[in-house]
Amino acid sequence: MALVVFSAWLLAGWGGPTAVQAVSNLGSLLFGTVALCCTVLAARSSMGRQRRGWTALAVGLACWVIGDAIWTFHELVLHVAVPFPGPADAGYLAFPIAACVALVSFPVGYTGQSRARIFLDGVLVAGSLFVLSWALGLGTVFRASAESVWTFVVSLAYPLSDLALLTTATLVLARAQAAQRTAMLLLTAGLASMAVSDSAFVYLIADSDYASGNPIDIGYAAGLVLMALAALSAWRAPTLLHSPAAAPSSTALWLPYLLLPLAIGVGLGASVDGPNDVPAFVAVAVLIAAVLIRQFLVLSENRRLLAIMAQQALHDPLTGLANRVLLHRRLHEAIAQQRIDGSRVAVLCLDLDDFKLVNDSLGHAAGDAVLVAVAQRIVACVRATDTVARLGGDEFAVLLQDGPEPPVAVARRIRRAFEAPFYLERQPWTLLPSIGVGVSDSAGASPDAIADTVLRHADVAMYAAKRGQVGGVQTYSADMGFIEPDEGDFTRLRSSHAASSASGLSVDLSRALEHGDLTVVYQPKFSCANGVMVGVEALVRWSHPSLGPLRPERPVARTNGLMDALTDFVVTRAAEDAASWRDQGHRVQFAVNVFAPTLTDSSFTQRVLAILHAHDIPFSWLTVETSDEFLAENHSRTVRVIHDLRAHHVRVALDSFGSGHAALTKLMHTEVDELKLDRALIAGIAHQRAPRVVVKSMVEMAHALDLVCVGKGVEDGDTARLLSHLGCDVMQGNYCSPPIRASKVLDAAQAPTGGWVGARSESAQPHRPPRGTPPP
Repeated sequence: MALVVFSAWLLAGWGGPTAVQAVSNLGSLLFGTVALCCTVLAARSSMGRQRRGWTALAVGLACWVIGDAIWTFHELVLHVAVPFPGPADAGYLAFPIAACVALVSFPVGYTGQSRARIFLDGVLVAGSLFVLSWALGLGTVFRASAESVWTFVVSLAYPLSDLALLTTATLVLARAQAAQRTAMLLLTAGLASMAVSDSAFVYLIADSDYASGNPIDIGYAAGLVLMALAALSAWRAPTLLHSPAAAPSSTALWLPYLLLPLAIGVGLGASVDGPNDVPAFVAVAVLIAAVLIRQFLVLSENRRLLAIMAQQALHDPLTGLANRVLLHRRLHEAIAQQRIDGSRVAVLCLDLDDFKLVNDSLGHAAGDAVLVAVAQRIVACVRATDTVARLGGDEFAVLLQDGPEPPVAVARRIRRAFEAPFYLERQPWTLLPSIGVGVSDSAGASPDAIADTVLRHADVAMYAAKRGQVGGVQTYSADMGFIEPDEGDFTRLRSSHAASSASGLSVDLSRALEHGDLTVVYQPKFSCANGVMVGVEALVRWSHPSLGPLRPERPVARTNGLMDALTDFVVTRAAEDAASWRDQGHRVQFAVNVFAPTLTDSSFTQRVLAILHAHDIPFSWLTVETSDEFLAENHSRTVRVIHDLRAHHVRVALDSFGSGHAALTKLMHTEVDELKLDRALIAGIAHQRAPRVVVKSMVEMAHALDLVCVGKGVEDGDTARLLSHLGCDVMQGNYCSPPIRASKVLDAAQAPTGGWVGARSESAQPHRPPRGTPPP
């Protein structure tokens, strides 16, 4: 309404020239002040680049208002003609500069270089229009009216700045996103209205034909009102911190160059015809410089985009690690170098155990966060020259070339780095990797074949580690060839609650191991011949702080990769107790039950021997008990570890014999010292003939192989006496003694002979003592 009244007053000339002049000056000043206040509100309610844009526009409007106030002061207070050029022109000319800065500051989905290109596009269009306008008559008018060089420069500054502003506004509007379109459309219309009025003002000033109240003042007022509406529109709209990049339209591509050839031709022609026509010559020079700078920016941007494309083609977008393509390339290079200098090349394949639980329980965003953290942990464990790659999903690979330490040592270091839990939604999650190690052999085959082979070996070893959980690390060996990836599928927890519970238990168990909060108890083993205690079996117990005692068979350690740490803890605690018993004058042999896949780990023997040596315990005091099931599937690796143990006089017993899957032919070639018959067989011998016949046959077989035969799970006197009668050497069970604390072991060693002694028949006596029978 105010704009309508203002326009009508100027057009109708109400009140005469003096009144029109006053309305024109005061109305223009009022509209400018309102627009300034609206842009300040928009700036204060915005953030990021949008705030910077409105702030720059507010600064420009403030300069314009100051210039208009100076103009009004001269005409309404001093009653003198406004000097041209004068102080008011400084404020007026500052506005288009600040407005251009504002336009390229708004978030329209482009980078700094893109905003520079928008500015240069504006220079090209404005410069071309100026050259053409100059040649078509603008130059003649200015040369005829300019009283001085300074007047000439200021007069030229108005159309030049307005053309640049109008062009920049048009280009920015073409790139504006939907959420910005209304505000940018109003802003562009306002700037266009002021630019047209500015150009008309310069022509009128040049002809000394301008006075306040001229109809062109309506254009200024309309422009200010439109800018105020644009600011109010942005004030009410949600803040757009950034805008997604979008490809420029075809119009935005060709528009800056549309008039350029004609402008350069006209400008150069004018410069030739009139060498003193400096503005045209300078404008052409600016156009040529702008084209060169813009092409340089395009080439620079293309080079940057090519680098990004190369990065994306060879790297994982989530973690920034190398991808499978880059891993293969570097592996080929490493193998080629290996053929020259014989350097060692190895590949580690890693797969996170139970990573699917994170995605199922917390969502894929949490899973992505874990993958990024996993990448960081792996990178921190290797050298800068090693290549860490993400192969997909939760599978990673590491290429080690000519490292100073064995690949297995690097794998174990990576594994240890995962013992610290990941914190997701403030809850700790322990996610341990299964790691397979494949070592390259450069002999014979082509580099391509060697690369494929070493990757396949590492992958097979990784699935073997996942299947066995042997400290989570396995090195490839030839007998792994039959292991298929889907055979490594262990029991999974199905619900989110169960997943969280399992992860929490693993964290608690890890903490209990670290602080020694587990308890080791001992179940004595007695000679069937004389009832003397001949040793003990170490059993670990865990009383959870909130869940209470947990059942021993709950596979928390097994499914969370803590078996190495748990085994070392039990061996260490048993060695400490054995040293204490020795100091009290008693030699007590002790057995430790070892998770069967651990016997495929070549480092197990040295770890155990180091613990025994640290406590000055003879190696022969220890018996390693393990189940027989792994004999069938990992026989060659198991035999190597067992042979190494027995070479150092550590005894080996097959636990729960008769319940597993071991073939008797494998047993014939496995050097062990004891057979512990499964409790399911022992439980039936007192009441059923078939178990009794089977046990008798197994006892005879054990003696024929020079093995000590142990019956476990003895729960009553009849079973104890019958087991002794069948010729068994050692028995163990709650009837003989339940598991007891270390402080009670020596009491059990000195207890009276059990009631089963003497029950053995004469015919059941072995013809000679079995090999390795422990001394009393």
